[in-house]
Amino acid sequence: MSIRTKLILSYAAMFLVPLALILLVSLLLILAFQGSVQNARNLYERTESLFDRDEIGHAIHEIERTIRHDPAILGNGAFLKDVSDELAQSGTGFVLRKDDRIVYVSDNLRGRSEIAAVLPPYRKDGYKARLPTVRVGSDYYIGKRYDFALNDRSRNTFLIWTRMDPAAYFARQYFPLLFAILLVVLVLTHALLTRLMSRTIIRPLLQLKNAATRIKEGNLDFQIDLGGRDEIGQLGAAFEDMRSQLQKSLALQQQYEDNRKELVSSISHDLKTPITAIRGYVDGLLEGVADTPEKTERYLRTISAKAEEMDRLIDELFLYAKLDMKRVPFALEPVRLAGFMADWAEELHFELEKRQVGIETSIELPAQAEVMLDRDQFRRVLSNIVANSLKYMDKPDKKLHLSVFREGDRAVVALRDNGAGIAADALPHIFERFYREETSRNTQTGGTGLGLAIAKQIMDGHGGSIEAQSVKGQGTTLRIGLPLRVSGEGRESDDQTHLAH
Repeated sequence: MSIRTKLILSYAAMFLVPLALILLVSLLLILAFQGSVQNARNLYERTESLFDRDEIGHAIHEIERTIRHDPAILGNGAFLKDVSDELAQSGTGFVLRKDDRIVYVSDNLRGRSEIAAVLPPYRKDGYKARLPTVRVGSDYYIGKRYDFALNDRSRNTFLIWTRMDPAAYFARQYFPLLFAILLVVLVLTHALLTRLMSRTIIRPLLQLKNAATRIKEGNLDFQIDLGGRDEIGQLGAAFEDMRSQLQKSLALQQQYEDNRKELVSSISHDLKTPITAIRGYVDGLLEGVADTPEKTERYLRTISAKAEEMDRLIDELFLYAKLDMKRVPFALEPVRLAGFMADWAEELHFELEKRQVGIETSIELPAQAEVMLDRDQFRRVLSNIVANSLKYMDKPDKKLHLSVFREGDRAVVALRDNGAGIAADALPHIFERFYREETSRNTQTGGTGLGLAIAKQIMDGHGGSIEAQSVKGQGTTLRIGLPLRVSGEGRESDDQTHLAH
């Protein structure tokens, strides 16, 4: 539900709810005190003006004038009957008392013992006053008295009783109570709605304000959960997403900073070692330590090897930096992987023979199966893996095993060696730059620590994967995964290529 709808409904409720409650309370009180509601159309008629209506006022003045002109008319039953019938049309009746004797009672008041019980005594000539309200059954009667004296010295009282609507009487009688209830209902309703709106609108906004303050102060280690699906809930979700992304960005920035420091430290260490060696041999040449042609040649060859080592390190650093910044374009093209790996395995076989390393090749992949490859970069990945395996081979009988097969919708290239293996705690880190399990960073037992990091960057650029499995002392397996694509020549062939050396 939107905030606009909530506000509209809340304002409508602030008007309608108190009104409905007031009407309900009034109805319940009327029913409790009166038993029924009659003549609802007269609800708002003022009770004070009942005796001022034309028909009642006219009848009263006519009776008073006639009696004063002809006092004997009080004994004329026909006259009194006519007046009574005229007043009865407006729900009014009268009682005529002469001295202490009642001489006439209107038909509609006969049998009303409650009225007779409240007849006041005569006061004085010309005295007028209101009479107490009398309840007769479910009806209320209000009265007014007129005292007058005649020439015969009789003391007369003319008492007029008018039936009043119970609801009108109730409204008049209990107006202070109704007004107080109205105020209480309005206050409680507004308080409840204000609390509700505070919880659904104001409180979430205050939470967002506090969250913004904490972010401004650099504190991002918290969560914003406003709940709800309205605009504020969506705003809170967007704010939480912004906070999370900002926290990740700062963490990534810190990681980059830590990596930069590590990079500088690693580069400094890896470059310092060959530079120190070069300086030592150059100083040896300058100081005449190499006093024979053979020793001079050995010094120069060592200097050349160290310089070549530095050049290779710089090339790897440059390549890794470009890969890390996504500045190496990949010339991806459809390649039938089975044939590509067969050719590469043939070339690798001759290279490994020179190092007395055996290789077994098993290619079990449909000949038509294609993957998207940058041939040169993928060769670099394979070369880095082989080079890394060769550095850590410690068995007399050195072996490599190459497997190419299909696994679901991916082609897998697996290279397994029988070298020293990798410790379980080191295995998750081998694709990090400059990471080497052997912490001394001796170039005789390891390289720069960039080979596998470069391989991972290249595989990420291919949309593939690379992972390692190893058992310490038994060997390591590197698995490369590449998404298969449908061959442009049709369905993949079921023919398989199998080579063994």
